[in-house]
Amino acid sequence: MLQAFPPAFRTEEINTDDATIHTRVGGHGLAVVMLHGFADTGDMWAPLAAPLAQTRTVVVPDLRGMGLSSHPETGYDKKTQAVDIARVLDQLKIEKADLVTHDIGNMVGYAVAAQYPDRITKWVVMDAPLPGIGPWDEILKSPMLWHFNFRGPDVERLVAGRERIYLDRFYNELSATPASIDEATRNHYAELYARPGAMHSAFNQFAAFTQDAIDNKAFAAEGKLKMPVLAIGGDKSFGTGMAEVLRFVATDVTAAVIANSGHWLMEEQPAATIAAIRAFLERK
Repeated sequence: MLQAFPPAFRTEEINTDDATIHTRVGGHGLAVVMLHGFADTGDMWAPLAAPLAQTRTVVVPDLRGMGLSSHPETGYDKKTQAVDIARVLDQLKIEKADLVTHDIGNMVGYAVAAQYPDRITKWVVMDAPLPGIGPWDEILKSPMLWHFNFRGPDVERLVAGRERIYLDRFYNELSATPASIDEATRNHYAELYARPGAMHSAFNQFAAFTQDAIDNKAFAAEGKLKMPVLAIGGDKSFGTGMAEVLRFVATDVTAAVIANSGHWLMEEQPAATIAAIRAFLERK
């Protein structure tokens, strides 16, 4: 069931170099930034934001082109989107933060951690690969990831007015139990992705993977991340493979696998996922 953010949270529209980032902010204390992926928006993090806000400043942006953020024509490479996140932190006068990411949020998260390593203190990375890193070329061969290359002049016309049908493919095929993503959640995101420009921007997120792979290889060549990393996979999805990927780019990686879950960890197994994240963030 889709959960609302606590009423004490506020929203800010934060201008970056060429985008406006819709950002939810609440709580007090050490900062934690949460980055969503495709078929979600920052709304996915509400069940985690509520308990963390008791002792943390929680920052939840919508990535550029997604949710209620603006839809610039360019800048969907993750290196550029990482700058968006840095600008959000600057605007909020936050110097350092923990990072929690899922799906495309992982890719933006790696670009943040690689470009601003002194600003990220811990990173929780959830159930999606990093372009160009480790077994990326093998992962691309999976028929489950057909959407990575679903492009061309007619993709937007094919999906227009059928956003719910398109998103259902991801909720149904990439989950362990499709019913765990309920009708209200599906309709909520379908409405957001039906907004003008939203699917155009979403396709651009995937189209940027080729450039992201080039950028990620350059980041990795500069050395591994030093901050502690928790790599979480659903047991019916990436499983321990998440940690295997992250060990190519980070020195201190802990693996966690959430039972009875596919890709949609926060929707399928919220209690177990939240418990794993909180335990890691609270670890001294």
